[in-house]
Amino acid sequence: MKKALLIVGCMLSLSFIGGCSSTPKEEPKTAEALYQQAQEYLDKTSYTKAAETFEKVELEHPYSALATQSRLMAAYAYYKDKKYDDSIIALDRFIKFHPGNKDIAYAYYLKAMCYYEQIVDVSQDQSNTQKALQALREVIIRFPNSEYAKDARLKLDLTVDHLAGQEMAIGRWYLGQENYLSALNRFSTVVNQYQTTPQIEEALYRQVEIYTILGLNTEAQKAYQVLEYNYPKSKWTKRGMDVIEEGMTDKKA
Repeated sequence: MKKALLIVGCMLSLSFIGGCSSTPKEEPKTAEALYQQAQEYLDKTSYTKAAETFEKVELEHPYSALATQSRLMAAYAYYKDKKYDDSIIALDRFIKFHPGNKDIAYAYYLKAMCYYEQIVDVSQDQSNTQKALQALREVIIRFPNSEYAKDARLKLDLTVDHLAGQEMAIGRWYLGQENYLSALNRFSTVVNQYQTTPQIEEALYRQVEIYTILGLNTEAQKAYQVLEYNYPKSKWTKRGMDVIEEGMTDKKA
């Protein structure tokens, strides 16, 4: 009796296994179906899933017509998800393998935006600001007549002004510490490298101020002349004149 039960049990087990093995496997999705699914994730702001699904298109259907576009779309999804490093990696691959693609200008622009979106306050490290500057310039140089170059030029001006602002902030701090030479170096950097920014007027005035403090009246006069010639109505020019006059009075005394 026990032997009969054992045989029946084995038969049931084999039957169960057989039933499992006969379960139909899910058919792999086409490139078009995966791309559509990724687009739906993107529309629903499920950016991580969107990026993963776009990458799946390229992985499972590398020779399909949608593989190249999926690589760029994955980079865009990562960008929207603020995963800038992942986006840059994907964009670098796209740029490397598809330099003649119709969307190559956008790829360069999106890479610049990844750095631009990471620009932080002037009191913090500005390495991403420098990278944004380089990437924006590359867009302008490579694709001067593209729709992206116009926006890149606007953002480039803001980026340059931001870098000048950091130099000014550090210079003011050194000035407050009476570290005049270090402060002068920072202000001179603005004068020499960031002449088109709004920071230039104060930078020239600070040169006048520090040269006067150091007793370098000839250099102070030269800096003031540049300030007066270019910005005759600036408040910094008025303050510069006051500093020059005070310096001359002290010298006579």
